[in-house]
Amino acid sequence: MGFVKEFKEFAIKGNVMDLAVGVVIGAAFGKIVTALVADIVMPPISVILSKGGGDWRALTWHTIKIGDFAGTILDFIIVATAIFLVVKGINALKKEEAAAPAPAPEPTTTEKLLTEIRDSLKK
Repeated sequence: MGFVKEFKEFAIKGNVMDLAVGVVIGAAFGKIVTALVADIVMPPISVILSKGGGDWRALTWHTIKIGDFAGTILDFIIVATAIFLVVKGINALKKEEAAAPAPAPEPTTTEKLLTEIRDSLKK
């Protein structure tokens, strides 16, 4: 099998395409959450932590950027929480789909014939 043909079969498989879509949507979702954190969540926190003046992310201890590190940790916690809530919602939807019982399979021709023979013998 040629390299190009083998690669084409690999790239067209559903899992690869799903992964590609997931990466693109994840990047877009990451931008939304980053904007939420930077523009809506952090300004009030900054006012509270810096006691009304200055940027609390600029806090340092000797040469260690404590404020910047704490801000990065806070950003991560908020992003992780948002992603967790999205995944939890998707899993809840999947459970509802899985909970629907599958209909009983139709008996095969052999099973129908055997049932008729059994019923005839009972009479």
